[in-house]
Amino acid sequence: MKNSEYELIMCIVNAGFAETVMDAACEYGARGGTVIQARGTANKEAEAYFKISIQPEKEILMLVVPSAIKDDILHALYKSVGLNSPGHGIAFSLPVDDVVGLAKPNEQIDSAKK
Repeated sequence: MKNSEYELIMCIVNAGFAETVMDAACEYGARGGTVIQARGTANKEAEAYFKISIQPEKEILMLVVPSAIKDDILHALYKSVGLNSPGHGIAFSLPVDDVVGLAKPNEQIDSAKK
């Protein structure tokens, strides 16, 4: 499997925590993301196992980030909105094969000067 230049980070949190996720991710180099409104569901055994109650209203944040900063962002999300926080968030990443429409950091600076 080839190493991907970009990763998709998906973070699922209780409703109202999208801004907290974006603040933590941007601190480590993310430039933006997409928020999707969602509903959570789980059976009672899962709630007992994880020792949390499932809040039905969720927000899913999708962030496409360079692979080099993925681990830092995931760690920041764990600290700011992890399962032991009011956000009760989980986050994971997936490799991205191809990307169009994203400027690399140097390209954004160069285009801003024009």
